Amino acid sequence: MGKKQKPEELEVGSGLVLVDKPAGLTSHDVVGRIRRLAGTRKVGHAGTLDPMATGVLVVGINRATRLLTHIVGVDKTYTATVRLGQSTSTDDAEGEVLQTRFANAVTAEAITAEIATLTGAIQQVPATVSAIKVDGQRAHARARAGEEVALQARGVTVHHFEVFDIRRIDGGKLVDVDIEVRVSSGTYVRALARDLGEALEVGGHLTALRRTAVGSYSIEQTLTLDQLGEDFGYIGLAEAAQQLFPARQLTAEETMNLGYGRRITASGTGDSTQLTAAFAPDGELVALLTDVPAKKGASASPDAAQAADSNAVDYQAKPELVFATTPGSGAAQAGGDAG
Repeated sequence: MGKKQKPEELEVGSGLVLVDKPAGLTSHDVVGRIRRLAGTRKVGHAGTLDPMATGVLVVGINRATRLLTHIVGVDKTYTATVRLGQSTSTDDAEGEVLQTRFANAVTAEAITAEIATLTGAIQQVPATVSAIKVDGQRAHARARAGEEVALQARGVTVHHFEVFDIRRIDGGKLVDVDIEVRVSSGTYVRALARDLGEALEVGGHLTALRRTAVGSYSIEQTLTLDQLGEDFGYIGLAEAAQQLFPARQLTAEETMNLGYGRRITASGTGDSTQLTAAFAPDGELVALLTDVPAKKGASASPDAAQAADSNAVDYQAKPELVFATTPGSGAAQAGGDAG
């Protein structure tokens, strides 16, 4: 996974920890474990996994927590088991069974046909027991307090929805369907199970869920909590940034200018939504940049200002996040994280 250090050596380190979350723990529980192992309270994660779920949980430590915002929105891949014939209060096996309807007449062809309608850009009503806020309070808290929670449908994308196996259980009354899905951020696999069951008119819920990938990070790269307790493996801040974003090597002058919050010459993306990781000559991560339209008179380094005035370029690279400190504490002036 990259660097391997003992917890007592990691107190000033920054990086990403790829955890294989076990069933029975919340994502917050995992964060608590990592805090103790890493010797720092500055720990966060990039996307909640339900307690019953297992698999890839990306955890950031120290300055790498600032990368998590840019990981939360990536696509995620899951394997799961959907049980057809029963609906539950939580859309998964942890909830109360609300209704049982025999699924013995459900065919493989019918399952495949309904899955096709749940693939692509769809409108999905999130699971009621979820972390979505309703009037400032989590939906799951309202639901567990006995309130009726009506969540609005929202657009999500199911890029891939494949059936691996179909098994009939309980004398054929119920049907278990093993699936793999790759979905956009904000998609509830529990809701896919529910909607598949409703479309087949028998009800459905999730009985197993494993996240196998978060963006380019796969389950093969993860470590269990026990393994991390023995040998704390993590991806260093600079390496993580190189994996997540296009890289740009800076000159010493550009490094200094970014530390003071100044714009520099554009990275060439021409896209204000595309982040570029900027590295100092010594390999240290300095900042995340975006190309923004150049403005005459804006605070910019001399080379960027000259290019803008001569209309040689239409964009400048703006520091969105500054990670490295420079002489004169410029990172602090630019809103960067000096710790």
